Amino acid sequence: MHSWRMKNLGDAMLAAEDLEDIRALFQRAYDQAGSPEDMAIYVRHEAEGRLHCEVKLYFTPATSELAEAVGARCCPSPYSEGLGLLVGSDTALVR
Repeated sequence: MHSWRMKNLGDAMLAAEDLEDIRALFQRAYDQAGSPEDMAIYVRHEAEGRLHCEVKLYFTPATSELAEAVGARCCPSPYSEGLGLLVGSDTALVR
């Protein structure tokens, strides 16, 4: 069974290019798969007590191949507070 994956893009001020690259890769895979309801990437800005926040992407289990390709690592299901949909189905989190 596949699990959630997380990729830390680092400082939010420097993450824009990586964020757009991953969004484009996802969109191609999502379109080819027929826009399934369980495919999505969520995003959260997390500071964890530091001065600057980091951008963390959370990939649903259905995005495991893409997640692996961009170096995301396995993680527990993310808690929903502060989590926003980056791209994909807005129902994937509740599945």
